[in-house]
Amino acid sequence: MKNLRPEIKTQPPGPKAKLIIEKDTKYASPSYIKEYPLVVDRGEGSWIYDVDGNRYLDFMAGIATTSTGHAHPKVVQAIKDAADKFLHICGTDFYYQSFSDLMEKLAGYVPGMGPKKIFLTNSGTEAVEGAIKLARYHTKRNNLIAFKGAFHGRTLGAVALTSSKVKQRAHFGPLMPGITHVPYPNPYRCAYGKPTHDANCKCLTEFDTDLFSSHLDPKEVAAIFIEPILGEGGYVMPPVKFLKNLRKMCDEHGILLVFDEIQCGVGRTGQMFAADLFDVAPDILLSAKGIASGMPIGAIIAKESVMTWPRSSHGSTYGGNPVCCAAAIATLEIVEGLLPQIRENGEIFLRGLRDLQKKHPIIGDVRGTGFMIGAEFVEAGTKNPASEYVARLEQLAFKQGLLLLSCGQSTIRFAPPLIMSPDEIKVGLEVMDYCMGKL
Repeated sequence: MKNLRPEIKTQPPGPKAKLIIEKDTKYASPSYIKEYPLVVDRGEGSWIYDVDGNRYLDFMAGIATTSTGHAHPKVVQAIKDAADKFLHICGTDFYYQSFSDLMEKLAGYVPGMGPKKIFLTNSGTEAVEGAIKLARYHTKRNNLIAFKGAFHGRTLGAVALTSSKVKQRAHFGPLMPGITHVPYPNPYRCAYGKPTHDANCKCLTEFDTDLFSSHLDPKEVAAIFIEPILGEGGYVMPPVKFLKNLRKMCDEHGILLVFDEIQCGVGRTGQMFAADLFDVAPDILLSAKGIASGMPIGAIIAKESVMTWPRSSHGSTYGGNPVCCAAAIATLEIVEGLLPQIRENGEIFLRGLRDLQKKHPIIGDVRGTGFMIGAEFVEAGTKNPASEYVARLEQLAFKQGLLLLSCGQSTIRFAPPLIMSPDEIKVGLEVMDYCMGKL
């Protein structure tokens, strides 16, 4: 949509928004986060309109979910056409075309994995839970390794893998046993004080020199779960060769490598999956979020040789719902055609943020690829996280009509709809510049 800018007609929350927020507060679980008082009425492309007529530019896409933008006509039509036929029948027990069509499409990605089998889920968390079961069943091993800073979901198995924020785990124990967390390779904040972009990353060498020699027999490890690009932990890009060497290490010890691409997959990096970006083929790849432009569906994509669990050992009543399958197929077809544009516009976004970094030294690091970009804010002259500043920036940007969302300790994630144009990027960065000047 050309020549649009954010427009705040009524300072949020406006009168209509206040009524809805009041009702929500009365009945909703207190566990909900509610970042700021945005009460959505409708969306179109990269723009959100609230119930009081305000227009916002969306730099977070429902947490990297509305990949094709809001209300993409092809996706909406696919949903309507599917709903006209039937809403549900249960893909675990019966057959329908959209279910098998989607699995065929997903099996065509990441060719390095070879032949694949697919299990369709309701969400990313459910995909993680299923992958835990699959890894343990296939290897007949119990232990799992995950990374500090990781977010894999909120159900008991997934939250046991998660190591993002203590609030996500506190008082829910005892959590699933058999999980070891190790440092994620962060070139900006190396856990060992030796940041590196090369293959000799200490986060990897410590497996053999410490973990596997003193604490955990690798022959008892079923799988290593990793986000190829860390999401909730701060939008962190690992060293280029880290994942390749992690793949080699897994092969040496018979450990399955699981890529949680729930946030970084489906075109967000400028490749269909980050596995393609790093040229590393996992044994199991997990997808959700952007796979259906906001409809609830996820997928476990596994090597055929790995998906060996027998009939009735795993299932899902709603996983692979026909309406969601239709939305996913339409979404994937759209994203396939967007990949060159995402890479090009992602570079524009990165350059714009680095220009802001020169002007505002509170931005300590800018990193990412495609439309998965993080800007980490730090206190002047240090690397101390500027967490309070980020919270204030979020709120001020919202009042100026720009939707931002943080992650990690003090990082703003930029995960806009994949259809976002250079003009829209420019407008959003101008709003950010204005807000940072105010702060």
